[in-house]
Amino acid sequence: MAPRKIIIDTDPGQDDAVAILLALSSPEEIEVLGITAVAGNVPLELTAKNARIVCELAGRTDIPVYAGCERPLKRPLVTAEHVHGKTGLDGPVLPDPQMPLAEGHGVDFIIETLRAHEPGTVTLCPLGPLTNIATAFQKAPDIIERVQEIVLMGGAYFEVGNITPAAEFNIYVDPEAAEIVFKSGIHIAVMPLDVTHDALVTPHRNDAFRALGSQVGHAVAEMTDFFERFDKEKYGSEGAPLHDPCVTAYLIQPELFSGRHINVEIETQSELTLGMTVADWWGVTDRTPNAMFMGNVDAHGFFTLLTERLARL
Repeated sequence: MAPRKIIIDTDPGQDDAVAILLALSSPEEIEVLGITAVAGNVPLELTAKNARIVCELAGRTDIPVYAGCERPLKRPLVTAEHVHGKTGLDGPVLPDPQMPLAEGHGVDFIIETLRAHEPGTVTLCPLGPLTNIATAFQKAPDIIERVQEIVLMGGAYFEVGNITPAAEFNIYVDPEAAEIVFKSGIHIAVMPLDVTHDALVTPHRNDAFRALGSQVGHAVAEMTDFFERFDKEKYGSEGAPLHDPCVTAYLIQPELFSGRHINVEIETQSELTLGMTVADWWGVTDRTPNAMFMGNVDAHGFFTLLTERLARL
């Protein structure tokens, strides 16, 4: 079967970096058409820089990287340097990228790519706030019906919030954009905190990355060494969750994940629960299901896949 064509929309972030590396090391299953950067974990200037650093780390300077939106649709930007460090990729010492940004805006790349390919053949993979995707849908609504699927990291139900008591970071940063995406009618697969908090980088798993003996293996181990301090202190867990690589792993081995096709609404009004993904897990409303909301991951299988693929780089 031909590899699945995807656009990665991202705000790197150490876990975004690992998600990109997993995609670039899996050409049998995934063809990365391009990467669009969005403001999120750190401002756009840094996310666009970090995406290129990761491409160069993987030896894939052929992948075009575009800068997208620098702020949410209607709100001031909220960032997460307290988790990811001032660069977004704190931990390893990686050189500044030599590859230039691709010319043009990331939103226009999304629009042009979807129009250039056959309908139903390009999947969008957002790893950060949904600003670029929503902006593309607003600017060119004709592309909505051309999207094969959206596979995204964001939201939470049982695990509640990680930036507020009710909201997960990616959705909270731009809830209006998330509302547009979830109401688009496109088939959406969601990797919420309920899944990613089971994908923990334990010391044993991080040692396996380091034992690869490669630049990529060492860089990934140093990334997770850095950002796990925050989550271990916050949750009392034995390691940090690898959120965004769940998106890429799902594209490669969907059988690692299970969930329910349910209705998910985005709270955009309440100061108390702004950005909450109101997931009708128990089917207590008559609202139409609009998302495959994942609830479980085979963590052992996930890390086996990740380690095996990173070894290729």
